[in-house]
Amino acid sequence: MADLTTEFLGITSPNPFWLASAPPTDKEYNVRRAFEAGWGGVVWKTLGEDGPPIVNVNGPRYGAIWGADRRLLGLNNIELITDRPLSVNLEEIARVKSDYPDRAVIVSIMVPCEEASWKAILPRVAETGADGIELNFGCPHGMSERGMGAAVGQVPEYIEMVTRWCKANYDKPVIVKLTPNITDIRYPARAAHNGGADAVSLINTISSITSVNLDTMSPEPSIDGKGSHGGYCGPAVKPIALNMVAEIARDTETSGLPISAIGGVTTWRDAAEFMSLGAGNVQVCTAAMTYGFRMVQEMIAGLSQWMDEKGHTSTADFIGQAVPNVTDWQYLNLNYITKARIDQDACIKCGRCYAACEDTSHQAIWMHEGRVFEVNDAECVACNLCVDVCPVDGCITMEELAPGAVDERTGKVVEDAYANWTTHPNNPASQAAE
Repeated sequence: MADLTTEFLGITSPNPFWLASAPPTDKEYNVRRAFEAGWGGVVWKTLGEDGPPIVNVNGPRYGAIWGADRRLLGLNNIELITDRPLSVNLEEIARVKSDYPDRAVIVSIMVPCEEASWKAILPRVAETGADGIELNFGCPHGMSERGMGAAVGQVPEYIEMVTRWCKANYDKPVIVKLTPNITDIRYPARAAHNGGADAVSLINTISSITSVNLDTMSPEPSIDGKGSHGGYCGPAVKPIALNMVAEIARDTETSGLPISAIGGVTTWRDAAEFMSLGAGNVQVCTAAMTYGFRMVQEMIAGLSQWMDEKGHTSTADFIGQAVPNVTDWQYLNLNYITKARIDQDACIKCGRCYAACEDTSHQAIWMHEGRVFEVNDAECVACNLCVDVCPVDGCITMEELAPGAVDERTGKVVEDAYANWTTHPNNPASQAAE
């Protein structure tokens, strides 16, 4: 069977599934339950410095976006970092790490952007025996208004500066957690790398307002008639996270920088996708809050079965395998041609493909008597919209036209796309050869 044991920054855990810094990792009780359920590691909910206590709201802290079946697609949260005393958290971290030496325990930290504040907290964290720290430069609400979280993560110079402070005053791995609330994720990643970060983790939550209560005219979640922007997470943010992870993995200036991926991981397949794009492990939050800690067993079983089917004996076998296939648009093979095909036996005659194509796309689907739908190759540009809107999985597929076939839309013979592409001036491999 596949071995899911993962080594990340020299930290070994029985599987690549870690719980992200969030409410599920706010106290010893939760973390012990998580480890008993099978999680490979945790990032403890963000600690702050000693001083005035953190005060969270006592009203609703989460807003939600649901699918048509009320499946949770995204959460918006306005909760701050831990409101429990620093000393209590540190004592609990030490006990948990002592009792679970085979699990990864990372401590998330957020203190003011002053060297003295970091130098004061780092030795206390080190005394717990935790495996490393994660610098929270991502939180977009509450703490960012106080000059922390995303307020630091949006300024590469600050990221590099604080990372250097931590590397100088802490002798275990330093992970920098990046904010997605920025135009180009490569710049903060490069700053973390230049500051000596051992790894980056991403994405943190996306600044958002999920909905407005039209009776009270206030954003949700609403606190006494007022609302605030919060951090958005869950399955809905996965595409954004995948892209940002890939951008860092294929950037020449951060190539080889270890990545811990976060953002909508709900199934083993989500994890495998992130890892194929260069992540050494994944962190999970919303899925655990939705389904409970035991859901990790399905992720473990699913990833193990897939690895067995593919012949992978360890996660290292497929980490980063998809990175070479992520490219810029200009390098896509314009000789590659496909056409939509409708399986008449699977078709339920709903007409959704026809309506979408006829009204909003290329008028490439005919509707015959008896609501029989057929693709007009002469107009089909293989945009994939019909596949995406069809409610029957596999009913509509894209068929590649073989070299020598006639593309009815252009009347031209389809060339040997692969042969042409290997020598095409836009092909990165061709450019490298030159």
